[in-house]
Amino acid sequence: MPIATVNPATGETLRTFDALGPDEIEQRLALAMAAFAQHRTAGFDRRAELLGRAADLLDQDQQEIARTMTTEMGKPIAAARAEAAKCAKAMRWYAARAEELLADEHPAPADVDDAGATRVTVRYRPLGAVLAVMPWNFPLWQVVRFAAPALMAGNVCLLKHASNVPQTALYLEDLFRRAGYPEGCFQTLLVGSGAVEGILRDPRVAAATLTGSEPAGRSVASVAGDEVKKTVLELGGSDAYVVMPSADVERAARTAVTARVQNNGQSCIAAKRFIVHDDVYDDFCARFTAGMQALTVGDPIEESTDIGPLASEQGRADLEELVDDALARGATAQCGGRRPEEQPRGWFYEPTVLTDVSAGMRIHHEEAFGPVATVYRVHGIDEAVGLANDTPFGLSSNAWTRDEAEVERFARDLEAGGVFFNGMTASHPALPFGGVKRSGYGRELSGHGMREFCNITTLWHGPEHQDA
Repeated sequence: MPIATVNPATGETLRTFDALGPDEIEQRLALAMAAFAQHRTAGFDRRAELLGRAADLLDQDQQEIARTMTTEMGKPIAAARAEAAKCAKAMRWYAARAEELLADEHPAPADVDDAGATRVTVRYRPLGAVLAVMPWNFPLWQVVRFAAPALMAGNVCLLKHASNVPQTALYLEDLFRRAGYPEGCFQTLLVGSGAVEGILRDPRVAAATLTGSEPAGRSVASVAGDEVKKTVLELGGSDAYVVMPSADVERAARTAVTARVQNNGQSCIAAKRFIVHDDVYDDFCARFTAGMQALTVGDPIEESTDIGPLASEQGRADLEELVDDALARGATAQCGGRRPEEQPRGWFYEPTVLTDVSAGMRIHHEEAFGPVATVYRVHGIDEAVGLANDTPFGLSSNAWTRDEAEVERFARDLEAGGVFFNGMTASHPALPFGGVKRSGYGRELSGHGMREFCNITTLWHGPEHQDA
């Protein structure tokens, strides 16, 4: 993929960029090391001051960067503004709490096997330069949720962003520079995917984090494993959205529409498989389908648009293949299932609801990255749990029930990094975020995510004086 801004609403290439060459990459890595030597010794007060300043600048730039994101990957402009605001909020959250989250711990000497210890401390120290390989779907948030905790921990950041959001990537580097960070603390590397291995193998790169596809995660994890470097992976998701008889069906159906089509349906944590108890299936399906049909598909820069285009022509083709395969094998389209005739330009796809989906269809096992939902009918909680777990992914999940016994069952048995009851999955700085199975490993956000890229150091002190 060329490094270029291509407007997905029109297919027009607006701007292209040259990739960095080997000498330029070398200069960036050397600069990162020099910046780390300075930034790692800055106190939490100074780090918080810098990150707070970046948040203020982002608020000032909100409308401008929102338009850039919408132009580069097609998210509705209102969602783009909300993404920018969320990033500024997260920056302030980490600026205010990092010192507490990374405070020294002091195990009691009596709890240490070696009775000779007089003082024991566990300290969180930065690792160094962390390489982030980031996706296009939340081009600001995906980066900030890694960079804010990493910078507050004293690390420096190297961003390899998706090749179709280069202007957003360059904006981020400029944002941190304007905030006053030492040169090299946050750098955008405009490179293709082929350059990632060489950068990751460089001894000046301490660790890596990737959000993206399973093949990309496997590739980065393989290289990092060969180099014995820490990685955090957040990969695909095919989240279950379970609705039981005790649920508020009207609210569950209304929320389901938002949960499925957020970011034009291109979200790893979007609900994708709707598993509905037979007692409320017909009611839910009718309400959900009506809600999907009522959405406005159009130019994402318009305030009235609910659904913009998919981010790439290939992305739409991949989604069409999944839907066409399902329809050919017996699935029923309650709505959608095609390109909108009124949008001949750009990479649009109608909000789609598929029923009568079975295990022989690709969409049953593969992630549908776009505004396409599959709805299943089940007859009890055992069947609901079994179907929810019948996926190679395990990022998050949703369960709608007011039965406490069912709440405990879902909390115990759903195979996912999160279970959201009577609401849709969302990410928040205070909550650990990540998955199991092929959705990846490690956690982002919260104190758990912050400590992923720290050297958790044990400091042991023996007696200061030895008796004669």
